[in-house]
Amino acid sequence: MRTGVSLHCHTKFSREVLDFIPHYAAKIPLVAGRFARLCQRYEARHGRPLDFTQAWWTPPVTPRVLHDAEVRHMEATLGVRGIVSITDHDEIEACCGLRAMGEDVPISTEWTVPFGVAYFHVGVHNLPPDHARAIAEELFAFTKDPEARARPDVLEELFSMLNALPGVLVVLNHPLWDIENIGQAQHLAALKNFLDRYKRWLHALEINGFRSWRENLDVARLARELELPLVSGGDRHGLSPNTVVNLTDAATFEAMVEELRVARRSHVVVLPTYQENMLLRVFEAAAQILDDYPDYPEGQRHWTERLFFLDEHGQPQSLRQCWSDHSPLWARVATWVFRQLGRRHWRPALERVLPKPQFELGEL
Repeated sequence: MRTGVSLHCHTKFSREVLDFIPHYAAKIPLVAGRFARLCQRYEARHGRPLDFTQAWWTPPVTPRVLHDAEVRHMEATLGVRGIVSITDHDEIEACCGLRAMGEDVPISTEWTVPFGVAYFHVGVHNLPPDHARAIAEELFAFTKDPEARARPDVLEELFSMLNALPGVLVVLNHPLWDIENIGQAQHLAALKNFLDRYKRWLHALEINGFRSWRENLDVARLARELELPLVSGGDRHGLSPNTVVNLTDAATFEAMVEELRVARRSHVVVLPTYQENMLLRVFEAAAQILDDYPDYPEGQRHWTERLFFLDEHGQPQSLRQCWSDHSPLWARVATWVFRQLGRRHWRPALERVLPKPQFELGEL
């Protein structure tokens, strides 16, 4: 194995939707009541509820920094040459920018595919450079168009088009995650219908670096049932490198795709950092997202400058602009707590009170 491939990474160009905020804010002591009152005040002031499906945050890392960090990490930990496939949500600017700098990186994206009450994230890797923007615009237009989403034939045509491109890899990311918060039973029902209709155009299912080992084993069982290979997906949003990668003897990303699509061969490597407590790893990523970066360009240094809503005119407005004077005390306290929970020096104490992760290290 001479090449490591790091898939599923997010940069500052990735719009991470905030539709999960109401679900989790309601469960946090001290924050829940304050958050509810904030939403009530917003509705009273604007005459409409605060729509978190139209709000997003962006990760605090540039494409260059992410790419170079992943390459160095694979060289240091595995002794292999690294290839990185950046998959920002419904966006390809990071990949195009790196290619303009001379980096031979695949042009990839994490495509949001609405499906009834659910939606799925599909990793679309290695779009042909000459047609990448045109293809990406077609994919993203489907995501935004309710009329197109209501017609199954439109999605079939898009999947068929991707499948006809021999160098493209189509991966169903974290398939068992109820990312919509509609309930696991409803999500699984939607997943079954989705796979019944579109499975023949998928090339692999993902072992995800930020999902539990038990869930990943269930994904592995599902892959066997569907006769699909598994592929890694680190899903990093912060500064820490991906914890799962692929190894291959292929020299190029295109050759690795051929291994997966034709030979149906994939070597997923679970790195030791994945075996750390998942909750503490999530806290660490949250701390990195909420940290200040004084060396960044103006407008990207504070977390409130990387979180956006649409105003009444449909224009993006950062949270810092909304909180023109200063952030509320409860928000400062909450972010301080999350930052502290993510600091490495608290790890030993937190590991003593949290259950140790259990791994069934069997063949995937």
